[in-house]
Amino acid sequence: MSVPINSITDSFAVAPQLAPEDMQAVADAGFKSVIINRPDMEGGPDQPTSADVIAAAQRAGLAVEYQPVVSGAMTPDDVARFAVLLKELPAPVLAYCRTGTRCTHLFKAASSL
Repeated sequence: MSVPINSITDSFAVAPQLAPEDMQAVADAGFKSVIINRPDMEGGPDQPTSADVIAAAQRAGLAVEYQPVVSGAMTPDDVARFAVLLKELPAPVLAYCRTGTRCTHLFKAASSL
């Protein structure tokens, strides 16, 4: 995997944009679940689609959820859904967006619920 992973807690980490070919490395690193917070096409046509990442994640044995959150426009509903995913998905969980910052903000906001 060519992207840096930033551990926030023992059971949660964030990363910048991941690709389908990264999913096996995510599983090999010990993660059980992936949350995709970057909306499809946010980065243009070169950005991997959530459908392609989901398929690769499932092939690697990962649980995966697509929860697109618009950068700079996080809503209370986004935070509430993220909190539910953190409770329901097998840990450890890796979330990604463009840089990892959006996922970090979601985690901090969900942790305060």
